[in-house]
Amino acid sequence: MRTAEELRYLILAIQREGNKQLAADLRPLGVTPSQAEVLRVLGDRQPLTLSGLGELLVCETTASPSRLVDRLVAQDLVRRDTDPADRRYVTLSLTTEGRALERRIVEVEARLYDSLDHLTADQPTQQGLDLLRSIARAFPAGEALARRISPPPTGTSGADAG
Repeated sequence: MRTAEELRYLILAIQREGNKQLAADLRPLGVTPSQAEVLRVLGDRQPLTLSGLGELLVCETTASPSRLVDRLVAQDLVRRDTDPADRRYVTLSLTTEGRALERRIVEVEARLYDSLDHLTADQPTQQGLDLLRSIARAFPAGEALARRISPPPTGTSGADAG
């Protein structure tokens, strides 16, 4: 097996197992991993426009996560606010229920990360992270993660004009 092939399958295996565990832990909360990611991003960066949110999501392959957001709005977890001066400008933010659920999602994620910390204890992880970052930068999902890791621009609330 080529090194690149093994790397691909190792990443896939870890991703699948991690996502399976996360989905199981989120199920009692009534959200999917993709919905949880939207709630977490909004919790960290709200208010955001739909396109601004799309630029920060790793779970979505499209730049516009409309259907995902529509479901969260229907569940009264996300609120859409229209600018009275420009009806085309809509921002997304968490409702009170959405904020409470986002805090519970943080707890679920913390347990997953504790598990990963345990599995990688006493391992030289920095070189592996550097390798994965260099590969991820070549793809839109990697770019989204890089944007999410960087702090939001100063002097803004996280919303953009898109």
